[in-house]
Amino acid sequence: MLSAYPYKSRNMLKQKLGQKLQQKLSPQQIQLMKLLQVPTASLEQRVKEELEVNPALDEGKSEENNEENNESSTEIDLTDYLSEDDGVAAYKLRTSNYRDSDDNKTIPIPVTKTFHEYLVQQLGMVAMPDTDKIIAEQIIGSIDDDGYLRRDLEAIVDDLAFSANVETNEFEVERVLKDVQQFDPGGVGARDLQECLLIQISKKTSNKYLNIAEDILENHFEEFSKKHYTKISRQLSITEEELKESINEVLKLNPKPGSGYSSGAKVENYIIPDFIIVNDNGMLKLNLNGKNAPELRISDSYKSMMREYAKSKVKDRKQKEAIQFIKHKIDSAKWFIDAIRQRQQTMYKTMQAILDYQYTYFYTGDKTRLKPMILKDIAEKTGLDISTISRVANSKYVQTEFGTFSLKSFFSESLSTQSGEEVSTREVKEILKTLIADENKRKPLSDQKLTESLTEKGYNIARRTVAKYREQLNIPVARLRKEL
Repeated sequence: MLSAYPYKSRNMLKQKLGQKLQQKLSPQQIQLMKLLQVPTASLEQRVKEELEVNPALDEGKSEENNEENNESSTEIDLTDYLSEDDGVAAYKLRTSNYRDSDDNKTIPIPVTKTFHEYLVQQLGMVAMPDTDKIIAEQIIGSIDDDGYLRRDLEAIVDDLAFSANVETNEFEVERVLKDVQQFDPGGVGARDLQECLLIQISKKTSNKYLNIAEDILENHFEEFSKKHYTKISRQLSITEEELKESINEVLKLNPKPGSGYSSGAKVENYIIPDFIIVNDNGMLKLNLNGKNAPELRISDSYKSMMREYAKSKVKDRKQKEAIQFIKHKIDSAKWFIDAIRQRQQTMYKTMQAILDYQYTYFYTGDKTRLKPMILKDIAEKTGLDISTISRVANSKYVQTEFGTFSLKSFFSESLSTQSGEEVSTREVKEILKTLIADENKRKPLSDQKLTESLTEKGYNIARRTVAKYREQLNIPVARLRKEL
């Protein structure tokens, strides 16, 4: 017999009741997370953007006195318009944790002639045919910020044909390039390092060592770049002293002739510290940089409108819509002010925990005194999420007596010593730098020798780890550190 309820068949998929816990961030929390990622240098622009989109948000001290503010907050009764949960309460409007100082000074932006402008200016002082000037302008436009011409001459010929309607060839471009290569700074317009150095050598007054240096660069450049000095001495039949003096002449040359000029592509960045640590009679004190954090408040005119609508006896639809709009803008302003305040509190709390954790380092400035520290360590000390600590540490800087440093630089993994003590990998890197700085440059220490030296000092470390740390410090291998 068929069932009267076929949908209860065993073949029917079973329905299950499940419960899923999902955490959702409120708009206010999302706003705070975004503000935490903003460094002090960019906070001013973020505040300006909010001021532009929300007329209920204002900056500076309120024009109303405190007594009037206190009275007005008790006079406003919006129960006819809003539910109890929507009531507008008095609000503390000033941001905190910022010190009053002369931090609010305008940071100067360097105004300098760009590298390419300098070259074009020199071109204007040279007498040459119009066609050659067009070619020279194309060459100058193809020179990179280091001063090198990385573009092939054939490609420049094509560029001139398409962009300037100038028919030419590689021979003519090369001829004009030789003129550009006579411009200041020496070495500009070179197509590789060898040509760059040879151009500079040719501009110097000839002497014995410069002649040898030119021979080395022109005919033994590969051996020179690999520091095979013994081979060069043998091939040129010169003494070690002559080789040393000739190499010194080469070392005086500039491998990046354009590096001393503004590129014009970007403005030099200034680091604005988010935190300032000062030593006050032996006690370290932490301050948040007061720059780019104006006092924020609810607009007096918007508060006045709220009071007027509250006193009004007319309760029509338009007024209700108007007060809902005003309330929405005031709530948004309150949320933003509160997010700014929470940002400062969270940043201060995080940096204070880092200061406490690395107190010895901040007191002495000795990088070898840095303790191993990961995001989790600070999260546990502050009670904040690791993601929050990461946002605070990202793109933030602290100014100390010993310099200004990125917060990220204080976080490092640990490494065990032979005694079982946990030390910071940064401490090991500092010792590695010292070992290399103090080595005999005639016989630089190999990675194996550096490993042995670190082991003697009590650090358990593999040779491949030493090589990794050396590369992270941008220190070349022993062969390339060799000097005469």
